[in-house]
Amino acid sequence: MMGSLPILKPLGGRDFRLLWIGTSASLAGDGIFIVALAWEAYSLKNSPVALAVVGFAMTLPQVLFLLLGGVIGDRVDRRLVLVAADTIRAATLAAIAGLAAAGMLSLGTIAALVAVYGLATAFYGPAFDALVPHLVSDELLTQANSLDQMVRPMAVRLAGPALGGAIIAIAGTAPAFAADAATFTVSVVCTLLIRPIGQPSDASSGATSVLQDCRAGFDLIRRHVWLWGTFLSATFAYLLFVGPSEVLLPYIVKNDLHASAGTLGVVLAVGGIGAIAAAIGMSHRQFPRRHMTFIYATWTVATLAVAGYGIATHEWELAAASFIFNGLEAAGTIIWITTKQRLIPASYLGRVSSFDWFISIGLLPLSYLLTAPVAAAIGARSTLIGAGLVGAVITAAFLFLPGMRELEPLPESSAVMNRLVPIAALDA
Repeated sequence: MMGSLPILKPLGGRDFRLLWIGTSASLAGDGIFIVALAWEAYSLKNSPVALAVVGFAMTLPQVLFLLLGGVIGDRVDRRLVLVAADTIRAATLAAIAGLAAAGMLSLGTIAALVAVYGLATAFYGPAFDALVPHLVSDELLTQANSLDQMVRPMAVRLAGPALGGAIIAIAGTAPAFAADAATFTVSVVCTLLIRPIGQPSDASSGATSVLQDCRAGFDLIRRHVWLWGTFLSATFAYLLFVGPSEVLLPYIVKNDLHASAGTLGVVLAVGGIGAIAAAIGMSHRQFPRRHMTFIYATWTVATLAVAGYGIATHEWELAAASFIFNGLEAAGTIIWITTKQRLIPASYLGRVSSFDWFISIGLLPLSYLLTAPVAAAIGARSTLIGAGLVGAVITAAFLFLPGMRELEPLPESSAVMNRLVPIAALDA
C-alpha cells in the first residue's frame, strides 16, 4: 500500500512513521481545541472581543520566543525539543480542562494558560520543520511535505472539529480540552520512540552565543530575496486575514446563521477536505519548474477566498470558501517548505524556519487585537471582505520583487545546496 501511492512512500521509514503518528494525534487535538476554545470564549463573552483577546494572548509569546526556539533546535536533538514542547502543551490543556469542569474558567485564566501553550509552540514549529529532512531522503521530501499538509487539514479541519463539536454537544467543553491533552501525550510517546538524531554535523557546538547564532541565520536570510521577501509578504497577508478569519468566522456561524458548534465543525471540515485533495494532487505531480510563481499564485487566490466568508449567507457558501482557501494554501505551502528544505543547509534550517515563523506571524497579535474594533466600526462581513481583497493584492505584489524568481527553475539535486546558499558567505 505504501508503495502504491506516492504520498505514502515516506511512511516506509520507521522514524518518520512514528513522527507522523504522533503528529496526527496532536493535530486532531488541535482541531478539537479550535472549536472548544471558540465556544468557551463566546460562552463567557458573546463578542468578537472574547476570541480576539485569547488569540492575542496565545500568539504573542509564540512570536517572542520563536527565534530562541530556532537556535535551540539547531543546537540540541530536535526530537527532545518536540517532547518538551508537547509535554508543556499537554499539561496546559489538562489545566484548562480541570478549570472548565470546576466552572472556574474566565477569559483572563484562559488567556494566561494559552500564553503558555503559545510559548511551547514557539519551540515546536522550527524543530519539527528541521527534523523532517533527517527522517526522509531528499527524493521523498515533496511527498513527506504533501503527507504533512494532508494530515494537518484531515486532523485540524476535518476529524478534530467534527470530534470536538460532538464532544461539546454531548458533554461540554471540559472533556473536549481533556481529549486534546491526551493527544499530546500520544505525540510525546511516539516522539520518544524515534531514534536519537543528535544535532547536525556542522551545527554550533556551543562555541558561539545564542545571539551570534541568531545573527548568522539572519545574515543568510537577508542575502536571498526569495526568503526575506516571502517572509514579509506573509507578514502583511497574515496581519490582514488571520485575525478576521479566526475570530469572525465562528462569530458569523453563531450569530448570523444562528448555528451550532457542529456547523462550525462542518465548515472547517470541508476546508480540510480541500487541503487533503490538494496534498494528494501535489504528491502526484513533479516539483514545479516555476516554483515561486506557483507558490504566490496559489496563495494569492487562497487569500482572496477569505472575502468569501464575508459574502456568504449560507452554510454551503462558507464551506465553499473554506474549501478553496485551505486547498490552495496547502498547495503553495507544500512547495514552499520543500524549497526551503532543499536549499537551506541542515545546520541552519531550524533558525531559518524560526525566522520564517517569527517574521510571518510577527503581526498576528496585532491582527487579533485590531479585529474587534474594526468589525465594530464597519461590520464583521465588511472586515472579512476587505481582508481578503487587500491581502490578495499585497501577496501578488511581492512576486514581482527584483530577484524573487532568480532560482527558477530550482535545481533538482540537493547536491547544489551549498552552492546556492554558501555557508562561507555568512562570514564575508
